[in-house]
Amino acid sequence: MCQHQPACPTAESPDRDAARLTAHHPEQGWSRLCNGLLLFEDTGELLPSGQIIAPHRPTTAAAA
Repeated sequence: MCQHQPACPTAESPDRDAARLTAHHPEQGWSRLCNGLLLFEDTGELLPSGQIIAPHRPTTAAAA
């Protein structure tokens, strides 16, 4: 999918969030990366395979 040099991380790699944006829709709460990953504003993710990654943002208690 990615045509960047060097190539962005794949959707399966641990650093998948580092890929470049291809679509950004803050009014709808999501963005798409060049590796096919959909990122949601609650930090949830949807991989191209259909696998769901649950939101992983820090809670208020953990941030304090």
